[in-house]
Amino acid sequence: MIENFLRLPRGPVQITADLLRLLGVISVVVAGVWWSPTDAGVLAFALPALFIPRFVGVRAWFDVTCNLVVLVAAWSNVFDLYTRVAWWDLVVHFTCTGVLAALAYLGLSRFGVVTPTADPGFRRATGVILGLALGLAVSALWEMVEWAGYTFISDRIFVTYDDTISDMAIGGLGALLAGFALAVLPFEPARLSEPAPSRVEV
Repeated sequence: MIENFLRLPRGPVQITADLLRLLGVISVVVAGVWWSPTDAGVLAFALPALFIPRFVGVRAWFDVTCNLVVLVAAWSNVFDLYTRVAWWDLVVHFTCTGVLAALAYLGLSRFGVVTPTADPGFRRATGVILGLALGLAVSALWEMVEWAGYTFISDRIFVTYDDTISDMAIGGLGALLAGFALAVLPFEPARLSEPAPSRVEV
């Protein structure tokens, strides 16, 4: 995994993913200077989700997708889009939970906890079921973090019972879609032991 993180990017898609990671780091500083420490903290909390794909070694297209979705989710909080636009919260929970569920599965596969999607023994039903389960776990953790932020840090964080249940439900749907995607799309981590491909892999 360290080898994945230290490798040089190959091709424009991988370079874009790394630039988005750099943007995430810069965003923390920008939010701290022009907005508030709370906003900077929200963006800093999102940084692990930007760097984990690099460690796992996911396909470049998913790396970019993950980084874009996470950055949009974090900055939406800074711009108060979750309260200003009624449906925006559901859109972000659907997409972000799905992306994080897929990322969680790929991360677990790197540790040998679950079967890699590229392995001949991988069962599509396993990807769907575990993708959904991981997404629901992510949704629950997300809502706990929101509650903790509202209770101990700032009442600007929007938390209600209806909001929590709807967020978890729509997040579960996003995770279910991610599970189906795991079953059919090439998410699998790059194999460090294999020779470098002759073309850029996206």
